[in-house]
Amino acid sequence: MTRFIHDQFSKDYLEELLKTSGQVQAPSRVAAEVREIDVLFTPIPTQTHNLEILGLLGKMATTPAIFEPFRNPASIDEISDCISKLIEVKSAMRREAKRLQIKIPEAEIPQLWILTPTASKNIISGYGGQLKSDWGDGVYFLPKHFRTAIVVIHQLPSTPATLWLRILGRGRVQRQAIDELAALPASHPFVRVTLELLYSLQQNLRINQNIETEDRELVMRLAPLYQQDREKARQEGLEQGLQQGLQQGEQQLILRLLNRRLGNIDVSLIEQIQKLSIAQLEALGEALLDFATITDLESWLSHHAEITKQ
Repeated sequence: MTRFIHDQFSKDYLEELLKTSGQVQAPSRVAAEVREIDVLFTPIPTQTHNLEILGLLGKMATTPAIFEPFRNPASIDEISDCISKLIEVKSAMRREAKRLQIKIPEAEIPQLWILTPTASKNIISGYGGQLKSDWGDGVYFLPKHFRTAIVVIHQLPSTPATLWLRILGRGRVQRQAIDELAALPASHPFVRVTLELLYSLQQNLRINQNIETEDRELVMRLAPLYQQDREKARQEGLEQGLQQGLQQGEQQLILRLLNRRLGNIDVSLIEQIQKLSIAQLEALGEALLDFATITDLESWLSHHAEITKQ
């Protein structure tokens, strides 16, 4: 259950960081059997000014890219599955190009970036992964025609350029990255959105009954940051604005989760969700993990509406 929460955070996080620089599809379905690419990104040349700020992540996003982040170390089968998704995407592009009688420029075929906290030497060597001097430690490129790199987050150097990838690490690596994030100026274009996503992650983890020790430590690390934000808002007389901002942020997160899980949500249901309190939104965030159809959402909203009337 907590793995799904972290996976959703990773997708939302990458989408928020990249959406000002191009077109983001998260998730993106591939043909064949029903499978989804976590994040498919296509940069827009006139909107890539923020990519430099994202350091190594921004460098990865200067060309079309597929991002597949893993909370737990990616296994051999999971890496092979990611590569097969890329192959399916390339095949679909070629079919479309043939239909239109055009040739696909090599630069338009996405590069696959598999983001994993750790990876054994056996896995890296088995896939023929090699370091490149202009990319540094932790980024292993597979042979040329695979168009794939395995990014071992815990091997990345602790520099500002790798911060936005180390946020997706685990344990000490992630906590250190959060410390560095908190030390950045509040005016930094990605600090506020990242903190809000981390606070939502904290809330989703906190209400989960089967939280792991590592996740409990993450919740504890984020708690003082959240309290500092609240205190700062109080001192500036913006408590109401923060509360509204948190509620709006939670609403947006819940709606994104529901749209990805159930498809487009009817306007009437969206209006009901927008009337929920933060506590109710948190409860819905936990409940939706078990939703399979729109009916499940309608039943949940109906039940809570009855409780509110009592």
